[in-house]
Amino acid sequence: MTATSKTDQKAALDIASWLFNVVTSVGIILVNKALMATYGFSFATTLTGLHFGTTTLLTTLLTWLGYIQPSQLPWPDLLKFVLFANFSIVGMNVSLMWNSVGFYQIAKLSMIPVSCLLEVFLDNVRYSRDTKLSILLVLAGVAVCTVTDVSVNLNGFLAAAIAVWSTALQQYYVHYLQRKYSLGSFNLLAHTAPVQAASLLLVGPFLDYWLTNQRVDAFNFSFVSLFFLILSCSIAVGTNLSQFICIGRFTAVSFQVLGHMKTILVLVLGFTFFGKEGLNLQVVLGMLIAILGMIWYGNASSKPGGKERRSLSIPITKAQKLIGLSETTESDEKV
Repeated sequence: MTATSKTDQKAALDIASWLFNVVTSVGIILVNKALMATYGFSFATTLTGLHFGTTTLLTTLLTWLGYIQPSQLPWPDLLKFVLFANFSIVGMNVSLMWNSVGFYQIAKLSMIPVSCLLEVFLDNVRYSRDTKLSILLVLAGVAVCTVTDVSVNLNGFLAAAIAVWSTALQQYYVHYLQRKYSLGSFNLLAHTAPVQAASLLLVGPFLDYWLTNQRVDAFNFSFVSLFFLILSCSIAVGTNLSQFICIGRFTAVSFQVLGHMKTILVLVLGFTFFGKEGLNLQVVLGMLIAILGMIWYGNASSKPGGKERRSLSIPITKAQKLIGLSETTESDEKV
């Protein structure tokens, strides 16, 4: 296979991976919006546990059929990942309850600079000026079209901080574990999904009761709400898998930056299916700015020196002690 054909094949797989993630992520957001807002199933943590439970059933079946090959992931690394992931889920839910929507959106936007910091300190990644400016443009655009009222309190700020850092660490760790143990996306999902399902289904009902003052076991399902619940769990399998695929092929920062395309699509589809309330010139302008920033980021980060991991001459850094990672000394330009 020639170098050109390999490059074309990689580009095609990259595009397919992003489309898979965008379609499943936007789909699950719209389905969950209908399930929660229209039919009143407001138990977000328990729902996430059901998502991972469904994912566990699929990965178990595929392993039994021989489509997922046996692999190893040490328990300390597995538990560390699950800790980050579960704190991310719980932190986001609590942050949304304790903060205004505007501050919640700002917290989500701050995941990109936090992810950048992790890559800089843990992987010695360096960004070019254009790459940094393009990230700022994306942040500005998404902020313009999503951030409205902004109010904050101490509890809400702490919840948001936990959510942001745990999400950034979880996404960094996806890429790290796949590299360190040569795990495919399905392999990693087969290791992590059962533990996440068990822990979230154990804690979820109690946390949801604390957040909503409603018991999940007392929810009165209708045929339509049960259909949306099953649909949400089915789409979640693709969402979980596509996240691992994308972060494995790219990096957590690229996943966050280009992932804001999903935010734009959700807004557009929300205005299309749920009414045009809130649609104005500011929102449209913010969308255009964000899209331009994403295009610029894709171009800038793919150029030589746009985003590169440099080899280190020292064996260990203080940042590694944060999560006990061994420093990589490989030199590549993964975008």
